[in-house]
Amino acid sequence: MPLLDYSFLGKIIPQQNHKKSYQKAKQSYLNRMRLAMSFFYFGMGFCFASWASRIPDIKSFLNLSEGELGTILFVLPIGQLSAMPFSGKIVTRFGSRKVLLFALPLYAFSLTNIGLAEEPWQLAFGLYLFGICGNFSNISINTQGVYTEQIFKKAIMGSFHGSWSLAGFFGALAGLVMMAFHLTPYQHFLIVFAIVGVIIFINYRNLAKVKVVKPETFELKPRFGKLDKSLVWLGVIGFCCMASEGIMFDWSGVYFKDIVKAPGALVILGYTSFMITMASGRFLSDILVRKFGAKKILLISGITISVGLYTAVVFPFLIPSTLAFMMVGFGVSNVIPIVYSTTGRISSIPTGEALTIVTGISFLGFLMGPPIIGHIAELTSLRYSFAFIGMFGVFISVLAYYLKIFR
Repeated sequence: MPLLDYSFLGKIIPQQNHKKSYQKAKQSYLNRMRLAMSFFYFGMGFCFASWASRIPDIKSFLNLSEGELGTILFVLPIGQLSAMPFSGKIVTRFGSRKVLLFALPLYAFSLTNIGLAEEPWQLAFGLYLFGICGNFSNISINTQGVYTEQIFKKAIMGSFHGSWSLAGFFGALAGLVMMAFHLTPYQHFLIVFAIVGVIIFINYRNLAKVKVVKPETFELKPRFGKLDKSLVWLGVIGFCCMASEGIMFDWSGVYFKDIVKAPGALVILGYTSFMITMASGRFLSDILVRKFGAKKILLISGITISVGLYTAVVFPFLIPSTLAFMMVGFGVSNVIPIVYSTTGRISSIPTGEALTIVTGISFLGFLMGPPIIGHIAELTSLRYSFAFIGMFGVFISVLAYYLKIFR
């Protein structure tokens, strides 16, 4: 899944007039539109997964310590946050389609700049630009996804985010192949840029075309006067989940290289195994919740995250750690969809504002988790860092058990 779930934009963005009468469009055309949107999500996820798969190589090339890497990784979400005040307004002003066709190529291009880094400050600057472009891509692609869902008049956003997660697996697999052929990160990222360019060229014509209708009053600022405490606790659950997810993206490769001592290209095995189960779990999440209920799935997911992380800590060997990372992937896959779905059922505050609060708190986990891991590892070791995050799974289960909203 992308770093933030922007499906709430459907509640707060201006209403749109579709340039074409999609209600009369052939089903085959609508299917091409949906497929094109899925490929755009895939392209964005492929960029991020490609960066994550080469973190260990870049860390070694720049001779960074865990603390130094943790500090530099903090720059990426700073770039995303710095773009938030104006990215949404630009998408609203010029339209999600135009911004997406501009932002996604820049996102892929900014990835190649990361591969050119020869000094830590260059890596930090590259990640800052990568974060800014990522925010514009996130806002525009999810806004476009909301419009596409409105045309279909049924829930299809889950399949789009599933495509993003699926790209994580293929991105990790591609990283494995690139390292096996001894390609540098820059050469690897150039190939990714070319692939994303082909995806855009083939599919851009089928993106939904909409015309913005400016409303008389348009206010993005949420009202926090009467804040439901359940929203805060849901945000805390999301925080714990996204912190666990964040360390898998940024530190799984380093863990397999420095702690597990995985040979050669197998250093990416932990990240790959995590992405496989996370992507699979995202597509299965709705089915599991309908059968067993949100509370039971959250309880099991939290325990699964903790057991997986502690297994990797206690048994830092190739096969046990691979299985452990698969457990973590399945655990985190279910939490965020359940949290956001539950948030949408709270009636004390408009859905858009409620999701803004919950996603904001949740995203702090993705923002703070990886740097904290780096600094804990600098003081102790990477195994102790993973053990610290392992407690977050327990917190998820405890909160799911006691919160009234899940009863």
